[in-house]
Amino acid sequence: MLAQISKTPLIDIDQVCRSFPKASGKDVVVLEKVDLTIRESEIVGLLGRSGSGKSTLLRIIAGLLTPSSGNARCRGSDIVGPPLGVSMVFQSFALFPWLTVLQNVELGLEAKGVDRAERRSLALAAIDLIGLDGFENAYPKELSGGMRQRVGFARALVVHPDLLLMDEPFSALDVLTAETLRTDMIDLWIEGRLPIKSVLMVTHNIEEAVLMCDRILVFSSNPGRVARELKVDLPHPRNRLDPMFRQLVDSIYALMTQRAEPRLAAMEGIPGTGMGMVLEPVSTNILSGLVEALARAPYHGRAGLPVLAETLQLEADELFHLGEALQLLRLAQLNEGDLVLTDAGERFANLETDSRKRLFAEHLVTYVPLMGLIRRVLDERPTHTAPAARFRNELEDYMTESRADETLRTIVSWARYAELFAYDERTEMFSLENPE
Repeated sequence: MLAQISKTPLIDIDQVCRSFPKASGKDVVVLEKVDLTIRESEIVGLLGRSGSGKSTLLRIIAGLLTPSSGNARCRGSDIVGPPLGVSMVFQSFALFPWLTVLQNVELGLEAKGVDRAERRSLALAAIDLIGLDGFENAYPKELSGGMRQRVGFARALVVHPDLLLMDEPFSALDVLTAETLRTDMIDLWIEGRLPIKSVLMVTHNIEEAVLMCDRILVFSSNPGRVARELKVDLPHPRNRLDPMFRQLVDSIYALMTQRAEPRLAAMEGIPGTGMGMVLEPVSTNILSGLVEALARAPYHGRAGLPVLAETLQLEADELFHLGEALQLLRLAQLNEGDLVLTDAGERFANLETDSRKRLFAEHLVTYVPLMGLIRRVLDERPTHTAPAARFRNELEDYMTESRADETLRTIVSWARYAELFAYDERTEMFSLENPE
C-alpha cells in the first residue's frame, strides 16, 4: 500500500441528503443525513439493498448529481461537477462499440489533452496491467463480458486517479468471471500496482464486500441512511472458508434483516406494511420452491440466509426480496439472518396446488393492503372492474412512478397465481372474471 498518507481526506461527505421530485408534487427522499470520509490507502464498500441510495451517493461523489442539502467535498473543495482525480467504473461496461479497445481506453486521456504518443503509451500500459495485452485492436463485440469490463477498468485507471469509484462492477458478469476479476483486482491492489490511492465501491453482494473492503458502510432503505460502519480486520488475500470471514458475513446478513424500525411495532415487526410498501417482482413459482426447500431436510423449517444464498445460488438482494415476500405473507419470518417457516408456511409446503392457491389468496387479501383494496373495489362496483390508474395514483403518493408500476406488476402476477382477479394489459383494467 501507499506509505505516505495525506491528512486531508480524499472525500468528505457531511450530512448529505438527496431527494427527487414526483409527479404528485411530493419529493422522494433517497438519501438522508449521510456522513462518509474516505482517506488514502483503503477500499471502502457501500453495501445495501437495491434502492437504498448507494449509487446516488456514488454519483454525488462523481459530481454527476448535487446534494439537496449537506456538503460533499473532494480534497477539501466542494464537489461541483466531476472532480479531478476521480474515475468511475460502471456496471454496464459503457464502452463505445465503434471504437477499439485501445481507442476506448484512450478517451479519458484525449479529453485531458494528452498528446497522441503519450496517450498511446499510457493506454497500452493500462491494457497490459488489466490483463488484455494483445486485444488492443479488438472491438467490444469481439470480447466476452469479463473482457469488456476489464476495458472499463483500464479506461478508469489510465488517468491514474486518486479515487476509483466502482458501481457494482461485477454484477453483470457470470459467477466465475466475476470471481476471477475480483481476485485480479485485489492482487493488483495488494501488490501496489494499481495507479490509485483508494477505492469506493457500491455492491449488494455481502461476500464481495467482505472479500474486498477494509471498511463497509451498511445502508438502510427508504430513505438511505448509514445504519452501521464495519471495519474488516482480515488480511489479504481473504479466505471465504475462514471462520472469521463467515462470522462477519453472517453478522451482516443478521444486521440487514433485523427489525429495527419502531414505527412498525404495531405490525408485528414486519417491514414495509401499509399502502406505501414497494413490492419487488418476486415469482410465485420461486416463492413456492423456496418454501418447499425450507420445509425439507436439511433445513426442516429454518435456514441461515448465507447458507441459502450459497446452496440456491442466489444473490443476497434476491434472497432478501424472497424472504421479505414470505414474511409479508406470514409464510416465513426473517429472524437475525435466518429464514424460518411459520405454521402457515409449513402447511403451504404440504398442500396440493389448488389448496396452496387458496391459502395464498387468503394471505394476500389479509396481509397485503393494496391487494385487499383492489379486491374490495372490484367486489363493490356493479361492473366489477377498475382501472389500474385508480391504484397507481394512490401508490404514487408514497413512491416514485417506476416503483408504483413495479408494485402493480407484482400485484398482477401474484393475483393471477391466486386467481383473485384478472387484469387486461391492453386496457389496463382489473376485473372479476366470476364475481360472486
